[in-house]
Amino acid sequence: MELHQIIKKALITEKSTIARDAQNQYNFEVHLRANKIEVSRAVEKLFKVKVLNVRVMNVPGKKKRTGKVMGERRSWKKAIVTLAPGNRIEAMDGV
Repeated sequence: MELHQIIKKALITEKSTIARDAQNQYNFEVHLRANKIEVSRAVEKLFKVKVLNVRVMNVPGKKKRTGKVMGERRSWKKAIVTLAPGNRIEAMDGV
């Protein structure tokens, strides 16, 4: 997989902003088949930072009703990346 296929998008929420400021952690939506090593290498190469730790979790899709029909949103994978002290991802700091 290419680097841009592994990291789909950054997750910007109130909780992730607090974690970014307090613990230097960034949240990303990643490819379903990506593992911790691939995520770590992709973040290091794309953003030119040093990664200390990566935690990944599978987020199941929620059930949603559309009229009489029950549907389900897609499942996705989330990665929480902890950076070394002094490293920052400049693209996400202004958001």
